[in-house]
Amino acid sequence: MSQFDCRAASVPPWRDGTAWPVPPCGTRPYQGDDMDLNEPERAAGGGKTGEPEIGGKVGRFASRGKVLIGAVLAVTLVSGLYLVNRYWIAPALHTQAMSGGDHPDAPPISLTDIGGNKLDLADYKGKVVVLDFWATWCGPCRIEIPGLIEMQDKYAKQGFSVIGISLDDEPGPVVEFYKEFKMNYPVAVGNQRVGEIYGGIFGLPTTFLIGRDGRIYAKHTGATGSSVLEDEVQQLLAMSPTAENMSFRPGMTAGTSSKIELGDPAAIDSEIPGLNLTKLTAAQKEALKKQLGELKCPCGCNLAVLKCRQVDRACRVSLKMAQAEMEKLLKSGV
Repeated sequence: MSQFDCRAASVPPWRDGTAWPVPPCGTRPYQGDDMDLNEPERAAGGGKTGEPEIGGKVGRFASRGKVLIGAVLAVTLVSGLYLVNRYWIAPALHTQAMSGGDHPDAPPISLTDIGGNKLDLADYKGKVVVLDFWATWCGPCRIEIPGLIEMQDKYAKQGFSVIGISLDDEPGPVVEFYKEFKMNYPVAVGNQRVGEIYGGIFGLPTTFLIGRDGRIYAKHTGATGSSVLEDEVQQLLAMSPTAENMSFRPGMTAGTSSKIELGDPAAIDSEIPGLNLTKLTAAQKEALKKQLGELKCPCGCNLAVLKCRQVDRACRVSLKMAQAEMEKLLKSGV
């Protein structure tokens, strides 16, 4: 691997405390002794050599070039570390879990896996499931998946399964990845609705721990150590398959627990994506669509708010405006 190849860069720190080395990217920065290697020697005592300083000028130009290259490399390194922290380290440190009584039912999933078979989450009721949202281009996902493969081998006979939901744009790379890594659990290519129904997937991998009773007991965003997931799986395998397991303890740092927010199906499947229109009358729905069709979205899309919601469900600007207009309509009682 060349010194510029970052594909083998190490993973972020695992949740079980395993340290990570600095990614082996970039080149050795210039040293002070590297400067002005072409500068001609001066006569003893500081006198001139009598020769034209052409070589010295070339040396100074070379030195300035080295300084410029060093500055570019420094900026690149800082930018790289920022991105590593934002997309690898920070997500890996973020875990959501629920206290007793706050374990919501896992939303239904019905897809076709990459082998052409039906993949329905309802068929896994009674099993402990690790539901893993990932992608072939996701570095931390590539590191985490071998551990999931091992867990599938180890606990499958005890009523356990991993389910992979790829967020790749097409199945081709997923099929190749599946074969290359010898994956042994079902994998399907997901869609935007599946991500939204699970509260939005804002980092990869995102992993949900589902108990035998079909409830979600933990959510991990970012690469998670195998020991953390295995401990949670062992707890859920030992618990009741019918009643909510109040004694479950997720593997997480104290003080970081919070309630998991899932998507609202009525809002996701709405005529105006993101808005739950069930409280509106038919006349109010038409009035709201007319109003949003006349308002321009300031997000930069040059579309009306209604159109922006329909073509860009992720736009939070149009969503906020649409929600505000709906609230006005509800309060007016028109």
